[in-house]
Amino acid sequence: MKTLALLFSLFTFGIFYGQNTEITPDNSWFKLGVTAGMPVGDTSDFSTFALGADVRGQYLVNPNFGIGIASGYHHFFGKDEVDDFGMIPLAAFGRYYFDEAGWFIGLDVGYGFLTNVENNSGGLYLNPQLGYNTYHWNFYLYYQHAETENSTKIQTIGLGVTYNIRFK
Repeated sequence: MKTLALLFSLFTFGIFYGQNTEITPDNSWFKLGVTAGMPVGDTSDFSTFALGADVRGQYLVNPNFGIGIASGYHHFFGKDEVDDFGMIPLAAFGRYYFDEAGWFIGLDVGYGFLTNVENNSGGLYLNPQLGYNTYHWNFYLYYQHAETENSTKIQTIGLGVTYNIRFK
């Protein structure tokens, strides 16, 4: 956890330190969205479906590469007498945009905090994405993976959509 916090701090510091670029609607925006996924692997043994909210702040380093921070909430619906639980990710992310409008690949790396789970607060969070972006919208496929403290793997594949709210 300490190593992850250090890496996240260095990444965030690197985003903003020494940047002489003005924040404009062309290079920075918030992204708000929703996700829907199917649990896979061991997660499918105790959850039937996952719905989530996605919140991001992005800065374009250049026209093809964006970095930022991501959070949100992912609700997992329990199955077979297992209670519902949730995950709150806190992650740094990077995205490579092949064109101004078109395909992108991305990766979120951070910590996933679990809710409504006893004796397990969460763990390393990874979320690779493949998507398509327009000026206002991002549509993407994702694979979400959290390796928790007691080696439980929370895994989901799904679809997400976010709306870009530009700074003015």
